[in-house]
Amino acid sequence: MSAAALLVLADGRFPAGGHAHSGGAEAAVKAGRITGAADLGTFCRGRLHTSGLVAAALAAASCAGVLDPLTLDEAADARTPSPALRATARKLGRQMTRAARAAWPSPELEALAAARPRGAHQPVVLGLAARAAGLRPLDAAYAAAYESVSGPATAAVRLLSLDPFDATGVLARLAPELDEVAGQAAATARTDDTDTLPAASAPLLDIAAEDHATWHMRLFAS
Repeated sequence: MSAAALLVLADGRFPAGGHAHSGGAEAAVKAGRITGAADLGTFCRGRLHTSGLVAAALAAASCAGVLDPLTLDEAADARTPSPALRATARKLGRQMTRAARAAWPSPELEALAAARPRGAHQPVVLGLAARAAGLRPLDAAYAAAYESVSGPATAAVRLLSLDPFDATGVLARLAPELDEVAGQAAATARTDDTDTLPAASAPLLDIAAEDHATWHMRLFAS
């Protein structure tokens, strides 16, 4: 296992397109649900334990290699009721595929790119990228869980002119819960049945994503 590879995969500068997405933070800011660091912490905590957990489990399972990536992609679809979020996940997956194929070429990434030319769900691609980089399912889970909260935290800095130190403090305080979520996700990584993977829901995120997709003017793509 290469710890350096995990740092590259989780780095915000990894060109996977996440910088253009707020993870629902832009809609939450407009609705008044995020006004400062305290609200951001509440938002990120909720996202971590719902969509973050699901993404981490899919990434871990993809990295483990027991289930076929296309089967996991279908499971991701079933766990993403919002059409807007499904489109976002596939757009991010397509971009991550490009980045991962350049960084860690592998037959599995090539096969997924051929089977899903418009993009597979991002957590599934992330898991295959982690596998190609020689990482463990737990590492993939950590990367996905961290991304679920780091994206909104970074977006809040731009949306609210929030002090970056405050946003970083939010992420630091979430570290114990991130450990918990990554461990919970990795515990299901070697399942051979997608029904046993977490399916936590976040209806407000789904509704907000559909609303956000109709905006004519927005700073973030999602």
